[in-house]
Amino acid sequence: MKIFVSQLNLKIGDLDGNTQKIVRDMERARKSGSKIVLFPEMTICGYMPEDLLYHHTFIESMTEHLEKIVKESHDLTVFVGLVRRNTDGGVNGLYNSAAIISNGKLLRFYDKWLLPTYDVFTERRYFDPGKELCVIEVEGKRVAVIICEDIWQHARQTGPAQYLRDPIEELKKENIDLLLNLSASPYQYQKPDTRVEVCAKAAKTLNCPVILCCQVGGNDQILFDGYSVCVNANGTLRQLGKGFEEDYMAIDIDAPTCTCSFEYDPLGDLYRALVMGVRDYFQKQGFTKACLGLSGGIDSALVICLAKEALGAENVLGIMLPSQYSSKESVTDSETLAKNLGIETLHIPIEEPFNSFVFLLKPYFGNKPIDVTEENMQARIRGIIIMALSNKHGYIVLSTGNKSETALGYCTLYGDMCGGLGVIGDVMKTKVYKLCRYINREKEIIPNGIIDRPPSAELRPDQKDSDSLPEYGIVDAVLQGYVEQNLSIDEISQKHKIPLETVMGLVQRIHRAEYKRRQGPPILRVTRKSFGVGRRYPIVQGWM
Repeated sequence: MKIFVSQLNLKIGDLDGNTQKIVRDMERARKSGSKIVLFPEMTICGYMPEDLLYHHTFIESMTEHLEKIVKESHDLTVFVGLVRRNTDGGVNGLYNSAAIISNGKLLRFYDKWLLPTYDVFTERRYFDPGKELCVIEVEGKRVAVIICEDIWQHARQTGPAQYLRDPIEELKKENIDLLLNLSASPYQYQKPDTRVEVCAKAAKTLNCPVILCCQVGGNDQILFDGYSVCVNANGTLRQLGKGFEEDYMAIDIDAPTCTCSFEYDPLGDLYRALVMGVRDYFQKQGFTKACLGLSGGIDSALVICLAKEALGAENVLGIMLPSQYSSKESVTDSETLAKNLGIETLHIPIEEPFNSFVFLLKPYFGNKPIDVTEENMQARIRGIIIMALSNKHGYIVLSTGNKSETALGYCTLYGDMCGGLGVIGDVMKTKVYKLCRYINREKEIIPNGIIDRPPSAELRPDQKDSDSLPEYGIVDAVLQGYVEQNLSIDEISQKHKIPLETVMGLVQRIHRAEYKRRQGPPILRVTRKSFGVGRRYPIVQGWM
């Protein structure tokens, strides 16, 4: 028996477009000789619709689109994800469901049991948990279906969540021949192999093949990497979908078992994730052109490379805004980078407008010495110019701040933080360097001077980041421990041999910068814990 696995890039709320993809792949399944078609979680509406789910017309329209899919399902058994009403009432009145359709008839629904409400997930805000297992017979085989989180509990991979039930354990008594999982498992750095392990654990427990169909693509800040999985009854990987692109697999579970190796490049996947995130953020909104400040620093160098890959060189504008403090090397390296990428640049010096602001404000500053105020003025002048060009020519501004700087507030509100998308806001500085070297792995695209030069905002004479911050290796160790791993200050200090007062100072800066991050652009999430989504801390608090 063949199962057709349809790994789709879905747009949230685009019920017509998503349904067209569903119907298209049902026809592909028929041509492949498949009997079953498996789609990702929330196929019809895309994951996650959030408060669109409070609009009753949105739910009703989903039901109408399901009817269209049912009519097109001849000669197939289809498992497709959607949201539907809980007709029994419940707390929230909705289910995250899989519709089971066969040969033009809607057979039944399976409702997701385990509703993640941690990190980026907010499912208990909207859904009621399902209570019943779903096992149907197809071509003489007993086939069970579950949805995403339902399979993760069994492998103890549900983060902080502790559920009272385990669907995999309860399926043991059903003697099934095949387990199907509709998934919208978000990407994070080095996650694909974990997904394979989760499927393997379920397969060994149930003694049957497991197939997981994962969504792919970017939806706002959340990225989905694909890599749909098929493992045999022994838990051995049999087939794997492509990463970061739509794909489909036709799997014959009765054919002799063949295995495949799974080797991937985590750094290469991170690069592909960021490119996909930019591309989908633009395409799904109908935008084509991007601009950004090109400073000669490593962050803007990385972002402009990602933008060129995602949108094409002809759709990216680099804006060079040197001040009297900008080094000659920063300007020439920026020009070289833009030439290497084939990207148009504008050269707009800011010394004159900066001096005008200094003159304008001098009577009101009194005799106070020059300080960070004048540095921030330069950043904000640059922000004004970039946003003006964005408004006039219809560009989306790409913010170039990295996670390390964003964490500590080493950035200027309404200056370098302006923009429509924070491309590398979840990438720590040390990882920025690794990505730039990855880009240069075959030839020098980013001038080595950009990579080798000590990082500097160049907002005062001879300025270096190290004047204000510990070295980035220390910053990133504390950031990863405190933000991503929830370690205590003492644990971080002991683990990384960093003085306690240094860790404490950095953690305090993380909390003091909360108000800035609230006003920044949306950030593409690529780690376990992003500042853009999934992390919620009060601005005003007395704990730290």
